[in-house]
Amino acid sequence: MSHATDRATAADLARVQRSALRGGLWVGLASAAIVTTVTATIVTALVSASRPERRGPLGGPREGPGDRILDLDDVLPLVIALGAIGVVILGCIAWYASRRAAQPLADALSVQRAFVADASHELRTPLTTLSSRIQLAEHRLRNGDDVSRVLQDMRHDARVMDAVLTDLLLAAETAGVRTDDVSAEASVAAAFSDAVRTIEPRAAERGIRISAEAAPELRVGADATALTRALIALLDNAVRYSQDGAEVALDARVDGRSVQIRVTDTGPGLRGIDPDRVFERFARSNTAKQGEGFGLGLALVRDVAARFGGSVEVESTSANGTTFRLALPRRRTGESRHVN
Repeated sequence: MSHATDRATAADLARVQRSALRGGLWVGLASAAIVTTVTATIVTALVSASRPERRGPLGGPREGPGDRILDLDDVLPLVIALGAIGVVILGCIAWYASRRAAQPLADALSVQRAFVADASHELRTPLTTLSSRIQLAEHRLRNGDDVSRVLQDMRHDARVMDAVLTDLLLAAETAGVRTDDVSAEASVAAAFSDAVRTIEPRAAERGIRISAEAAPELRVGADATALTRALIALLDNAVRYSQDGAEVALDARVDGRSVQIRVTDTGPGLRGIDPDRVFERFARSNTAKQGEGFGLGLALVRDVAARFGGSVEVESTSANGTTFRLALPRRRTGESRHVN
């Protein structure tokens, strides 16, 4: 395992141990408090329910303090009730402490499920593109045409898949925290090119044209692979909901210290769901068709944006289309200009 994996494993183990220790302390201290309270209550009840013995030995009168008499018929139900209440309270405390102690395990399972879902979604688009290119290569081979360009595109798809898998595995190793994220830098134009190249075969099948504009010198504070993943997800969503023969626009503009990336489609807009909820995992609008996506792509875009100190939102949506806005920190490695 790598050093990052070792650190992540050690951190997970320490978190579980701390949680177990807190659970043990909770049960121990709560048990001591409950036992003390129940005991004090029982003693107080016994003393209150007792009465002094008034008769001396052999039935004669007795002077001075004497023994106290308890009526078991009055006291025993109270003692049993207090004991039962104590047991119930201890059971509730033990359940709460166990739940707290098991929370890190539940979090780990949640991360594992999210990783499997994210990896499946991230590979789905490049695999679909690769399948389309293979079909195109087979068609050209049957006609005796040149397939060198198709093979180049297939190599590009394979590189995209490899980069996506590497990025996902590194994120899993470090629990989403990367030491090099602070200094990350990527070309917006290059990410646009890679994303469009990946989505274009699917768009071409439906006659959808993708236009992309970004200044060559425009750079953002994000990892190149992560940025490309986010753009692929946004374009995939836009193409899926656009009408056949429509156009999807990809645009980048400088806005102060950030770069605003917008993806605009001509789909039916978001219906039946709050715009903020579309970035939650497995959330889908009423316009989604059966079998079209699983509500993961936009959640991954949100994760990428948050990872690099950016944001993503639905800027506008209507029956004429939807615009998503992805904002990322700007990197000033040269003179930047607005994109028209």
